[in-house]
Amino acid sequence: MNTPYNEALGATLIERTKRERIVIVGVTLPGHTDDDTEAGLDELALLIDTAGADEAGRMMQRRDSPDHTWYIGKGKVEELRDLCLEVDADTVVFDNELAPAQQFNLEKLLGRTALDRTAVILDIFGQNAHTLEGKAQVELALLRYRLPRLRRGANAKLSQQRGGVGSRFGSGETKLEVDRRRIMRRITKLESDLKELQHTRDLQRKSRARSGLAAVTIVGYTNAGKSTLLNRLTQAGVLVEDRLFATLDPTTRRLALPGGEPVLLTDTVGFVRRLPHGLVEAFKSTLEVASNADFLVHVVDSAAPDPEGQIAAVREVLTEIDAIQVPDLLVFNKADAAPEVAADLVARHPGSVALSARTGENIPGFLTVLADRLRAITAVVELLVPYERGDVLAAIHREGEVVSTFHDTDGVRVRARLSDASAGRLGEFLVQSA
Repeated sequence: MNTPYNEALGATLIERTKRERIVIVGVTLPGHTDDDTEAGLDELALLIDTAGADEAGRMMQRRDSPDHTWYIGKGKVEELRDLCLEVDADTVVFDNELAPAQQFNLEKLLGRTALDRTAVILDIFGQNAHTLEGKAQVELALLRYRLPRLRRGANAKLSQQRGGVGSRFGSGETKLEVDRRRIMRRITKLESDLKELQHTRDLQRKSRARSGLAAVTIVGYTNAGKSTLLNRLTQAGVLVEDRLFATLDPTTRRLALPGGEPVLLTDTVGFVRRLPHGLVEAFKSTLEVASNADFLVHVVDSAAPDPEGQIAAVREVLTEIDAIQVPDLLVFNKADAAPEVAADLVARHPGSVALSARTGENIPGFLTVLADRLRAITAVVELLVPYERGDVLAAIHREGEVVSTFHDTDGVRVRARLSDASAGRLGEFLVQSA
């Protein structure tokens, strides 16, 4: 799993000269079941495959609490080492988050690389980042992850940058200290760059808000079919692949709803269980498209083994980015692959819809429901527009939904559903809210 971003360290999380063989490990802690752990390992296997490696074996253990030295018990570590030798594994990946010390101790005892789920997700993001902002966000998260994991190498006793003649001013900086300082300097630079990029994104967002169009954002679990739905609705041409995190950068397109009112529809990065906090922080400016939306379309893979778990995972991330309060519509995708399951999910979630973004099944029904939901949250206002202001009438028709019109002696009385931004701009013509 190669990443191009770490000049400070030079090394990659997992080398990709060949498809590595990896043993995955999961620990069942209190409050969870073995089934939960097994489901987590199944998803970790998909993540590893997406990153370019193969599962060679897996191991599970129940514990009351993680071991502070190896996460799993020492006896289990020795058993894990034997399994790695048996299947000729290159790397061990834990579904749980490892502390830097635990990772170091495991590598020392196992004699091979030990990683955790966060490292795999970071690597996948590194492969799929294409825009300037996406690359900077991934590099920032990666460096923050690696900084506490810097360790002394074989030549760590060598020093650099002596302060004076002989040793009377000390031995100078070690390579470890130089690496740490370089990473900190790079992190500061990336944070500064992302602030500038966020400023640009804020300007774009304000420009879209001035258009008066409702902002609808597609969210959901990774590989649930969000990009396929955007392409189906708007012919956006967004990359669609049957793999996790194929889309990282948001794409916005204009969509006309059945009533004629246009909206801005945005596709976002997919979520996953236990999405690393460092990634959420680094991608905050990208994820803000959800928290600033007027409405969310929450796409769920109805053919997935645990769609309810995916819904919970997405809502957990929405809570973390302060977007849980945005009204949403549950959309159970891939109804063509699991029609009975999709119908059962719709029955369990009143108000939701089932569709197939791939085949187009029930797309018209979905659009009708979406339009009705948007109308329900959009205020109806009454405006009195002078007859000579045809440009204002055109703006009302363009930016909202006209409910009724009445020709008065002073002008045209129009009752329309308008966004707050549009109603504010047309405030001089406002008569009353209905």
